[in-house]
Amino acid sequence: MTTTWTAALGRYPHTAALFDGSVRSPGLALDFAAVAPISRAFAPMVRRAAYDVSEMAIATFLQARAWGYPLVLLPVVVAARFQEAALLCRADSDICGPGDLRGRRIGVRAYSQTTGMWLRGILAEDHGIAAGEIGWTTFEDAHVPDYADPVFVTRAPPGADLLAMLRSGAVDAAILGNDLPDDPGLRTVFPDPGAAGAAFLGRHGFVPTNHLVVLRQALAEAQPELVGELVGMLAAARGAASLPFGRAALTPAIALAAGFMLAQGMLPRAMTIDDAFAGLPAQIA
Repeated sequence: MTTTWTAALGRYPHTAALFDGSVRSPGLALDFAAVAPISRAFAPMVRRAAYDVSEMAIATFLQARAWGYPLVLLPVVVAARFQEAALLCRADSDICGPGDLRGRRIGVRAYSQTTGMWLRGILAEDHGIAAGEIGWTTFEDAHVPDYADPVFVTRAPPGADLLAMLRSGAVDAAILGNDLPDDPGLRTVFPDPGAAGAAFLGRHGFVPTNHLVVLRQALAEAQPELVGELVGMLAAARGAASLPFGRAALTPAIALAAGFMLAQGMLPRAMTIDDAFAGLPAQIA
């Protein structure tokens, strides 16, 4: 007998085999929800368990775990990238590099956004600029409704647009995630984003993790054997992809993200690796 779980996952080269059916399991089928962009699945998964399985940003998951939402993390990364190219300023700005951002105002979709979390951590680690030494302008709440932004975060006026605010000078810099504009009037704050990313990799040994996979806690408790089937399907679909896989491989990224988030006022308490993987069946390494 085959059990069907609803799933919200992005279609990537390393998940395509799940969508086209070339990777399947006799015991588990996935019914994929149409969600685009995939980030729109995060809040419904946290707030009302809208799916059985969902892709989720690492920052969203750690906040959900800290506030007790019944989600279980699988040891699977589906999106990771260097973050430095996402931090932009105007081409005519007097900002010469990330060290010039102290006391400036940066716009970002949400303070809880994962790209912003990684970049704030890099600014603190490499340039000695704490999150509270920058004014942050945001446009959305966190996916986890219990979380409130720190006092140094302000909301943009209703109807405001992040790119328009950057171009007008209402913010000094902006974090734009994956959707980077082709605009000669803008440039990266990091003079050489590639070199900065390589420095992060050399220091920490991994590419910053953006998205993981979670499932409803009730399913992990009731059908642990199917959790193993799901992880096996994700492993088979990924093929030769270089994304981290397994508890040990994910541990450095989770530990660093949790530390960055605590320092940035994104978590109510310190989070451990055991906290992150709580509820995952023990047989899944």
